[in-house]
Amino acid sequence: MFDLASLRFDGNGLIPAIAQDHATGEVLMMAWMNIDAVRKTLEGPFVTYWSRSRQSFWVKGETSGHTQRLVEMRVDCDRDCLLLRVDQAGPACHTNRRTCFYTAIRQGAEVVLMAPEA
Repeated sequence: MFDLASLRFDGNGLIPAIAQDHATGEVLMMAWMNIDAVRKTLEGPFVTYWSRSRQSFWVKGETSGHTQRLVEMRVDCDRDCLLLRVDQAGPACHTNRRTCFYTAIRQGAEVVLMAPEA
């Protein structure tokens, strides 16, 4: 049985969580979870984050419909970061792009790699 107490949360009680498309390996986004968000996510089926700005739970896609269904949760070697392998419905980014990582730095300049989805 997985022991939630084995996770290493920061001074604010948070742990970074990276969402990755389980089928393609594409990194979709990074957000924060507290222990209760981790618990809710493991109870499933959808990923729940902790909103630092609103100080409340945030079920990904609750209002947009762009849900993340948890396929697998992984813990890094230091137990201070989570990898969430998800089935993403629609864009993951609030800018309506597939991923939040749509800007590259190439030769010192920012290059936008994708436009928002229609």
